[in-house]
Amino acid sequence: MRAFERLCPAGPGWVLDWAAVEREFDWVRRLAGVPQDPLHHAEGDVLTHTRMAAEALVALPQWRDRPRDEQVRLFAAVLLHDVAKPDCTRHEDGRVTAHGHSRRGELIARRVLWEAGAPIEWREHVAALVRHHQVPFWALERPDLEQIALRVSLVARNDDLALLATADILGRVCADADTVLENIGLFREYCADLGVLDRPWEFASDHARFVYFRTPGRDPRYAAFDDTRLTVTVLSGLPGVGKDTWLAANRPELPVVSLDEIRARTGVDPAGDQRAVAAEAHELARGHLRAGRSFAWNATNVSRQLRELCIGLAAAYRARVEVVALEAPGAVLRARNAARAAPVPDAVIDRLIGRWETPDVTESHTLHRWDTNDRVLHVIPRSRVA
Repeated sequence: MRAFERLCPAGPGWVLDWAAVEREFDWVRRLAGVPQDPLHHAEGDVLTHTRMAAEALVALPQWRDRPRDEQVRLFAAVLLHDVAKPDCTRHEDGRVTAHGHSRRGELIARRVLWEAGAPIEWREHVAALVRHHQVPFWALERPDLEQIALRVSLVARNDDLALLATADILGRVCADADTVLENIGLFREYCADLGVLDRPWEFASDHARFVYFRTPGRDPRYAAFDDTRLTVTVLSGLPGVGKDTWLAANRPELPVVSLDEIRARTGVDPAGDQRAVAAEAHELARGHLRAGRSFAWNATNVSRQLRELCIGLAAAYRARVEVVALEAPGAVLRARNAARAAPVPDAVIDRLIGRWETPDVTESHTLHRWDTNDRVLHVIPRSRVA
């Protein structure tokens, strides 16, 4: 975190020491020699483009006018926006492609910033910008633009996204740069008209927000009737983060569907095939849901796809969903895990870190995020737990 603050240019000179940036970050050095499609990136490899995009950002008056913390946050985003291209670049039909680099880049950015000790909200803001950094280029062609703009307004800021996209385009050599810059301007106007350029969309209720992001074509202004009848508490966190401890301190009265308990009882290796474990967990969950009984779902749930298996099932039974996202520094996690009677293999933890998508407010009715590093797990009031 301090490295970004130290390397981020400041006035009055606004000098970018790119050599220092390369010395500091190994993930920047990895961009050297990674090819790009010359049609859209005639400037050269990914490292060259990233340097040019950073220079373009620093030269923008809109960036220089921002408060210092926002300058540093956008500087981190521009350095990280193409961080996944070394993993995603392919040669296809005579062209160089990098399909999926935005989504993969979000995961890498999160890990980089987590390991750097960045504050959770700051880190997630940058990760969201990396995930969506290409949206303003062709935004008006997307049928789901409204939902994307509202999501970005909740997890980052759309004016930040437009500024990052502007630096991205100015930091490359391509024939259609003027057209794309015009599109970015239209994206800004769209978000301004919607009222979400520099502020979050205000939903009528938590339930209205939850239903909106689960329903394509839904009007975000609609105040959905809350017909929930129980609460499902979904935990999310890497092994060793303290999920069992949190449940004991905060929801001791709830029955728990625990994947660790199922594995221990059935003898399934954490590194092995988990399908039987997941099937039993879902059957136990259905039993609670049919009975209208609130319960907790205790599993790593590090990816949005895995969480959706739980959340989608809960929503089908008219459950209110609260997500509790717990985390701690890597060294703390590994030390706690090593002290367990049955530690999770390091290879499994590494694989989970590589898939880690921190929950955001679009996934549930309520979201709680806690860093458990100090082992003081905060007591969170029950959210309509039946």
